[in-house]
Amino acid sequence: MKNLSATIKGLITGILMVAVSIGIYTVKRDFDNSLQYITYAVYVAGIIWTLWEFKKREPPGLSFKNYFTEGFKCFVAVTFLMVLFTFIFSKIDPTMKELMAVNYRADLVSKGNYTPAEIDSMVQKAKDYFNIMLTSMAIFGYLVIGSMVTVITSLFLIKQSKTTTQV
Repeated sequence: MKNLSATIKGLITGILMVAVSIGIYTVKRDFDNSLQYITYAVYVAGIIWTLWEFKKREPPGLSFKNYFTEGFKCFVAVTFLMVLFTFIFSKIDPTMKELMAVNYRADLVSKGNYTPAEIDSMVQKAKDYFNIMLTSMAIFGYLVIGSMVTVITSLFLIKQSKTTTQV
C-alpha cells in the first residue's frame, strides 16, 4: 500500500464506507441511527491517512495549498462513491422513501394547517423528489465534511512541520 495516490486512497475509503453502511443497514434496517457515525469515522480516517502519508513522502515546508489539493483528491473520490451508493440504494430500496412519506404526512397532520388534499399533494411531491433530495444532501454533506477535515488536518500538519523544523 505504499505510494498510493490520494484518489486511490479515496476510493479505498469510499469502498470501506459503503461496506460499513451496508453492514449497518443489514443489522438495523435503517440508516438513521448512531451506528452511522462509524461511516463518518472511516471517512475522517481516510482523509487523515491520505494527508499523513503525503506529509511523510514529500519534502518539509509544504503549503496549505499542497495539503488541501491532496485531501481534495481523496474526499472527491469518496464523495463520488458515496453519492453513487446513495442514489443506487435509494432506487433499489423504496422503504426509505415510504418511511419518509409516512413521517412527513404525520408531521403535516400534527401541524393542523393543511387540508387532506394539500397534505396528499405535499407528500406526493416529497416522494417525487426524494431521490434527488437525498442525493443532493449526500453531495453537500460529504463535500462539507471532507473540506472541513482536510482544512483542519492540513493546518495541524503544517503547524507540526513548523514546530519540528524549528527544534
